[in-house]
Amino acid sequence: MDLPVQPPVAPMLARAGTSLPEQPAGRPRWSFEPKWDGFRCLVFRDGGEVELGSRGSRPLTRYFPEVVAAALAELPGRVVVDGELFVPAADGQRLDWDALSQRIHPAASRTALLAERTPARFVAFDLLALGEEDLTAAPFAERRARLELALAGCGPTFSVTAATTDRERAAGWFTRFEGAGLDGVVAKALDAPYSPGERTMTKVKHARTADCVVMGYRPHKSLPGIGSLLLGLYEGGELQMVGGASAFTAARRRELLTELQELRVGPDVTAEGEPNRWKRPEQAVWVPLRPERVVEVRYDQMEGERFRHAAQFVRWRPDRDPRSCTRAQLDVPARYDLADVLAGAAGATGRS
Repeated sequence: MDLPVQPPVAPMLARAGTSLPEQPAGRPRWSFEPKWDGFRCLVFRDGGEVELGSRGSRPLTRYFPEVVAAALAELPGRVVVDGELFVPAADGQRLDWDALSQRIHPAASRTALLAERTPARFVAFDLLALGEEDLTAAPFAERRARLELALAGCGPTFSVTAATTDRERAAGWFTRFEGAGLDGVVAKALDAPYSPGERTMTKVKHARTADCVVMGYRPHKSLPGIGSLLLGLYEGGELQMVGGASAFTAARRRELLTELQELRVGPDVTAEGEPNRWKRPEQAVWVPLRPERVVEVRYDQMEGERFRHAAQFVRWRPDRDPRSCTRAQLDVPARYDLADVLAGAAGATGRS
């Protein structure tokens, strides 16, 4: 492979914001895009060679053979594109994070089967190279325009994300597109170059809180202490797991391990589920606890019956009766069809 921009490349990143930036008077400074919730991926194509690179610069190529085949069929002959891999749900109406996460599987036979059963798609939002040109130093406004031209008419696997300079329209996306599984809006400076590994964009994500019952914990894989708290909510009188909370300091992990020992009950439990590259055997073992403690956590959105991502610990809620912690408190967004998001992207431009 001999491209103007060679793999591996660390993708440009975003810092968290609390609101979308305002456009200055006169000429717009910001371009807004829906924030797709999949696997960040850079696609490198040089003739008959294709490589899929992840955010951590680890190759994804072997896990998505159908995307490699589509890149050969749909993309220009020499190109480097930044975007997101995603898997649509069976009904085609929203993103299916669980199906996507299962695609990272160590067995080649399983990888081939999943490529057929749950094929992934790719939505592009930046262009790093085309032909013999390195475009990383060009302003985003130019890269976006070139991206639209380069991928015009591509599909069905590859598409270009919607973009707008209209802040009110982007604010509407923030609410509507969540129903299709997207998790916010990203703002990009129109005059900015592509800066690998730097947080030069701004992302605004959904954030909510819920009071959950601590029903167990996972031991940390390498440090003394807990790895994550397992969270539950009551539904029909039964406590059902809805996800986990992690991201504690090393000292806090040890403190929590000590605090929770008096609540231990029964033997350790081995959770069921498909093994994959990102799910190690030790992560499947958890320690059950008496459901007596309530914790407030921050989460973004639900994926089926569970939090899509790990929740964040906010505070203990000793004032809450565990049995009062039910699913009724969860904020469920209105459904929005993923096909409508992609249809809107097909007609959107960076200057809309």
